[in-house]
Formats: sequence, structure tokens, C-alpha cells
Amino acid sequence: MPAIAAGKLARWATRLRGGGSAFPGYLTNRLAPSLLPTLAGQFPYGVLFVLGSNGKTTTTHMISEVLRAHGLTVFTNPTGANLPQGVTSALLADATLTGRVRADVAVLEVDEGYAADLADVLSPRVIVALNVQIDQLYRFFETERVADMMLDAATRASHEVIVNRDDPYLSKIDETGLRGRAVFFGASAALVQASAHGLVNATDTRSEQAGIAARAAEVEVVATSGRNVTIDFRGTPIDIMLPARGLHYAVDAAAALAAASGVLGERFEPAAAAAGFGAMAPAYGRGEVIPLAPGRDDVVEFVMFKNAPSLQLNLDALEAAPERVLMAIDEGTPDISWIYDVDFDALDHVDVVSGEKAHQVALRLAYAGVPVGTVEPDVAKAVELMRALPATANGRQSWLVNYEIMMQGRRLLGHGDQEVARR
Repeated sequence: MPAIAAGKLARWATRLRGGGSAFPGYLTNRLAPSLLPTLAGQFPYGVLFVLGSNGKTTTTHMISEVLRAHGLTVFTNPTGANLPQGVTSALLADATLTGRVRADVAVLEVDEGYAADLADVLSPRVIVALNVQIDQLYRFFETERVADMMLDAATRASHEVIVNRDDPYLSKIDETGLRGRAVFFGASAALVQASAHGLVNATDTRSEQAGIAARAAEVEVVATSGRNVTIDFRGTPIDIMLPARGLHYAVDAAAALAAASGVLGERFEPAAAAAGFGAMAPAYGRGEVIPLAPGRDDVVEFVMFKNAPSLQLNLDALEAAPERVLMAIDEGTPDISWIYDVDFDALDHVDVVSGEKAHQVALRLAYAGVPVGTVEPDVAKAVELMRALPATANGRQSWLVNYEIMMQGRRLLGHGDQEVARR
């Protein structure tokens, strides 16, 4: 197909010059608007969407690995390119010139703003609705608008909608308007109450009931100890090892198990699912550990955030104040006024603050009483400052960064992108 050939050529050119992954998909969609549904219709186990303010990339990764552990060949968009052009670009990486994608199932992270329209094109069999949290108000204005986008998209799922029982908006989903069955997941009330700030889901401001609706979770996190988690899967306990620590990751894991079961049906095996988690590496830049420099034993753990809830939950998941900390935000997060809603008690200092928002971050940390070593807006220089610091007792640095700086930091440490996922 000429459109696929043009898209692949554009993809090769953009990657050669270090560009992003969206343009090839944009070009292909313009040349052949009917191509995307044609590609999506080739998966025997259908298409699965993952929606949510936070946790989409991690949950997409978890679902993919659990399905691979069951022997399926999975197509996914591993870097979080979740707009229509990003999804098409990811498909181009795997599609042959004749328009064939050799995979059993597609597991796609999808931007909430495009979810309903993309669902009309790709006809998802299963849709996962993770959470509604305060995020990108400059773009969506109100959290209830995001909730409506997800609830609207959920009506397009032909088989199952996997819904967060602990989300005030999503738990009130109208099941009578669904084509598929609603399956609820969550964490036990005791675990949520024990978390320093709960799950930080947005409060429902439009109904008489601000909190969650009473729902029985078919898949529920019942115990956590570091990265070790027990999930009650319809009465069967499944012990798993998370790829990163935190109750929010455990809840994502519960969603992943429910979603994988929705895809596999009777083929789902708890032992295979646990094995999938056991072999699972962290998702792209989320808890990923990378050497600080060639020939050195100390490493960097990337702790990625994009808004107040994701930063708060990651801070809450720290077992102790890190000995060495970089915090960096750039213009990829244009409005960071939400940083004043974050509780920074988990940090006792930050060694280097960087990125285009460095001075705003440093000011907020000063108000929080967190000492800052150096403010260096240039990320490359900040990385060198971190490399020059003495090694820590545990040989680990923690870098708290937004998405764009996570990618830049990975490159500065000698790691490229992960656009092409393994099958």
C-alpha cells in the first residue's frame, strides 16, 4: 500500500534525525483515512483500550506482559504515544507493506480526549477505565469533563468495561448504557485508608454523593508489602511482584488482571498471570533503573510524574527519603501551579532542581522547607552535576521528572526510546 510505504519512509526519516513518533501516523492517516480500522480488524482477540488520568502506560504494559505469559502475540504502543497519529505510527512499526499486522491482540493506551472517536474506528472489545484525577486543566478545564469522555468511550466496548470501584466518578457508571459487562476492580478499604493520601482520585462534584458508589470488586488488592502484592481474583488469591512500588501500581495490577481475563476468557490462568508479573520489567521510564554512567555501579531510578496525583502517589510510595535526588520539570507540563497541592514531607532535601520550571519548583520546595542544593535549568548540566556527586550508600539516585525530561534523561544516560515493543 502506498500510504504504508510513505508512513514507513517518514518514520525512518524522523527516527534518523531524532524526531518524534507521531508525524508518520499523521501522514498515513491523511493519505489513507480507512487504513487504521483495516489494521485494527486483523487481531483475533480484538482491541483493548486503556484510559485514565494516570497509570495508562504502566497498565498497558502490565496487560501486555500478562497476555504474553499466556502465549499471545501482543501489539501495543509502548512509549505512551496515545493520540490517533501515535497509535497509527506504532502500527506502522509492525505492519508489512501489504498492510498485515502479525499479532493476536492489540493493547492500546488511548488519550481520553480521543477515546470515543477512536473507539468508533477501532471497535475495542475491552475498555479499561483507570481513574479520574486532576490533570491537564489547561486542556480539559474540569475533571468531570474527563470522566464524561471516559464514560462515553466505555459504551463502545463490545465485551467488557473494566472499571475502578474506588473512583468517585467511574464507580457511578450507568451499566444500562453499556454494550459490554462492567467488571469492577480496586483496593481494600483498609489499604486505601492506610495510604498517606489515599488514591488521590478526584471528588465527584456534580452528584449528591461526592464519594464512591457501593460496588463489589471482582478483582481487589488485599495485601501489599513493598513490591509484593496479593490480589483477590474472584475468590482466588494471586501473589505477584510489581515492577515498581506503590499502592497505585498495585491497583493498576488489579486492573491488568481483570483486563487480561476479559481478553482471554476461560484461557486465563492465575499462575501464568503471576509468572508474567514476575518477569516484568518496569514500563518505559516508570520505576526504570539505568546506570548513572558507563563503568559505574551506581544507578538512577526514574520516578515519572505529570500532575499532582502522580507525584503525590510516587512520593507516598517512597520507603524512606532518598539519599540523592534530582527533580526536573520542563514546558511539557506548562502549568505547574498544582505543585502547591503536593505534600513534600517524604523528601528531606533535593540535590539538583532542573528543567525550564526549575525556579518555580525550587520556590515551592523552599516553601515546603525542603533544602535544595543547586538550581540548574539546563538538564544536560544537571545530569553532570548528579554524576559528580559522591556515590550513595545504596548506590542509587532518584530522579523525579516529567515525561519529556524522562526521555531526555534516558538519552543523556545512553538509552534510546522504546518505540518498538517486543512481542
